[in-house]
Amino acid sequence: MNNWFNRNGVHLAIIAFFVVITFAYFSPVLQGKAPQQGDVLQAKAMQKEIMDIKAKDGKGPLWTNQMFGGMPAYQIWVQYPLNITTYGIDVIKGIFPDPVGTVLLYLLGAYLLFCILKINPWLAAAGAIAFAFTSYNFIIIAAGHSNKALAIGFFAPILAAIILTLRGRYLVGGSLLALFMALEIRSNHIQMTYYLFIALFILGCIELYHAFKAKQLAAFGKSVAYVIAGIFLSVLVNAGTLWTTYEYGKETIRGKSNLKTDKAEPANGLDKAYAYQWSQGVGESFSFLIPNIYGGASSIDEMIKPESNTYKAVEKNLQGVDPRQAIGYVAQNLGTNQYWGNKPGTSGPYYFGAIICFLFVFGLFIVKHRWKWWILGSSILLLFLSFGQNLPFISDIFFDYLPGYNKFRAVESILAVVGLLVPLLAVLAIKEAQDGKYDQKYLVQRLTWSAGITGGFALIIAIIPTAFFSFTQANQPQVLDALTQTLQNNRAAAMEILNGIVADRVALARADALRSLLFIAAGFGITWAFITKKMNMQLAFGLLALFVLIDLWQVDRRYLNNQNFVSKSDLDNHYQPRDVDNFISADKDPNFRVFDLSLGDPFKSAETSYFHKTVGGFHSARLKRFQELVDNQMTKSINQDVLDMLNTKYIITQDQQNGSYKMQRNPTAAGNAWFVQSVQFAKNADEEMKAISSFDAKKEAIVDECYKNLIDTKRLGTGQEGFIKLTNYSPDHLTYEYSTAKDAIAVFSEIYYDKGWKMYVDGVEKPYFRADYVLRAAQLEAGNHKLEFIFHPTSYYTGEKISLAGSILLLAGLGFGFYSEEKKKKKAVKA
Repeated sequence: MNNWFNRNGVHLAIIAFFVVITFAYFSPVLQGKAPQQGDVLQAKAMQKEIMDIKAKDGKGPLWTNQMFGGMPAYQIWVQYPLNITTYGIDVIKGIFPDPVGTVLLYLLGAYLLFCILKINPWLAAAGAIAFAFTSYNFIIIAAGHSNKALAIGFFAPILAAIILTLRGRYLVGGSLLALFMALEIRSNHIQMTYYLFIALFILGCIELYHAFKAKQLAAFGKSVAYVIAGIFLSVLVNAGTLWTTYEYGKETIRGKSNLKTDKAEPANGLDKAYAYQWSQGVGESFSFLIPNIYGGASSIDEMIKPESNTYKAVEKNLQGVDPRQAIGYVAQNLGTNQYWGNKPGTSGPYYFGAIICFLFVFGLFIVKHRWKWWILGSSILLLFLSFGQNLPFISDIFFDYLPGYNKFRAVESILAVVGLLVPLLAVLAIKEAQDGKYDQKYLVQRLTWSAGITGGFALIIAIIPTAFFSFTQANQPQVLDALTQTLQNNRAAAMEILNGIVADRVALARADALRSLLFIAAGFGITWAFITKKMNMQLAFGLLALFVLIDLWQVDRRYLNNQNFVSKSDLDNHYQPRDVDNFISADKDPNFRVFDLSLGDPFKSAETSYFHKTVGGFHSARLKRFQELVDNQMTKSINQDVLDMLNTKYIITQDQQNGSYKMQRNPTAAGNAWFVQSVQFAKNADEEMKAISSFDAKKEAIVDECYKNLIDTKRLGTGQEGFIKLTNYSPDHLTYEYSTAKDAIAVFSEIYYDKGWKMYVDGVEKPYFRADYVLRAAQLEAGNHKLEFIFHPTSYYTGEKISLAGSILLLAGLGFGFYSEEKKKKKAVKA
């Protein structure tokens, strides 16, 4: 045991150091506080019905009616109890308070990668810190993108496992790859996994080329076989997750269009303008080195300080007006703030660290390993793809032709992979210098060149920032005209205020350029002292880790700091009901919908869903048909007939004069289910959409001709002498009673989704079809009957069984892999 501690003492010390710095950064968690994250709060509202049922029944439903009239719960919150990695994710989230566990995953995963690359432990710690504290990794935590953060956290361990496999440690490498890839997939952010695979594919091509060149194709082929086996096993483990996501994805806004005549509607995948909305600006990429070169976040924090140029300009030209309010008005209504790039808004830049960027350039000069070309080639490609609409001739090729690429939005997030590659080359550069392959003069010369390139650029920005950057928005003339009009045609005042904003942006860039220059100088000094043997290796690597931490820590604190934390009771009580919410909640009807127009666009917020089943809501993977319904029937004007068919019982509005909320009961809501007198057939989705633009939902049903075989018009009555009513409600199990003298067509105010919903009459499965573009309908036989709709998707239940088999194989593989590794070690010791 003592020998084990002696061998691993440094690693344990570094892990302890990681724990200390993480808790130090997130010190409010020691006071019982938690981060207030916008997306987490939205998710809380989305999950309300799911969690209420889970608390009551012990198992959450697979369907929820809380948003968009109803949708599968797959991308909101679903249990996968037979998937072993579910418990792995729970451990990461459960051992340490949020977000400590996530940042420790960043650190430990990257540290594992660098150690497998045989990097000195303290240098490996520096590399792990460089990756973990990259600004984007903290910005997404602040926003509440917890699944994305977890997915990024597994990037480094996946690469580490692949390296082990390529080195011939097939069993342990393949089994670890299966584990980490399974955890990556279970993190449920396929977009980040997809981006990682782009870089891994390039790595595979480079390794194949060198294996061919060295005539080692057999060994490479064996490695690839184990890599493929590991990935295949990770897919088995996540069969339930992947199958439901794949099946559901085809029905969402990422799938094919149902409408043919709407030219604005993409034929397949996301709308390109929507997908490219958050594209990295070409010039913004210099934020890798100088964080505030584009103003940082979309904020007015610096502009409202009394010493700022903007504040002084407003104070001078708008006497008697509070400058803070005026600046806030300009930011909110004209979209003018510190950030001056082309994105709709940003929470902060991609900052990799001044020292790391300097060492990355150093690596380009001295690293001879083939991985340099993989890192450089992948980084350039991913950078170009992050430009999206700013470099369409490259992005469009991938968007139009690479399978699956058009399913993702916010293409700038591909830079998360670059956030691993840049520190990787930076650390490899120091390792190369450490290995003694080059003479001292050569290394110092290349080090000086690297400092000259990065430090020289920072110095230029510090001295003459406007030499390369305008610090003005692309729509500056329009902003000037709008501000002039707001200031009663005082163009001189408007110009002076905008000039003040530009001056503040320049000041931010200049200050950060000087800051980056200082850190480059520190990094140069430490590396130079190490190369020239003026400083011993351990001290140099320790100082490097410390300065990298200080550099990134300071920038991260701009976007995620103690102010982001609140007491858990505040989070628990975030959603407070209004009087109208209390009134509506008193309605004993278990299943009706609310349309809330008081919060602006009802389809961009899930807030109302915390209290009611809503027509609106927010989710980036909503059903395509429902989105088409929204675009055509609720955007330009609200179609009352559509609200009726969705059983919209209450409509909430806000009085613009006094801000009070009003509730209106909708007397024409169609109810949970009803019999219609007639059926009108439509040739396609376009005719169907046109027909529901004006119709009486209670009297007629609009049905696509493809369902004609499910309707026997000869046997139909009107159903008017009968009744149908909901008798028991659960989101994934609805029970009705009905009575009718003749067969009748019933329409249900429930969203049609045939990938799991089954209808039973008196326990016997019966067919149903789609009506009114998004609803369920069925021809019901005469008599008194019990009808049930049960959501039982094969993709989930069969997928879970496959997951169980995959989980057992994964455990067996890990056990056998480490047993074999230990056996080899013992043989080596005996030899």
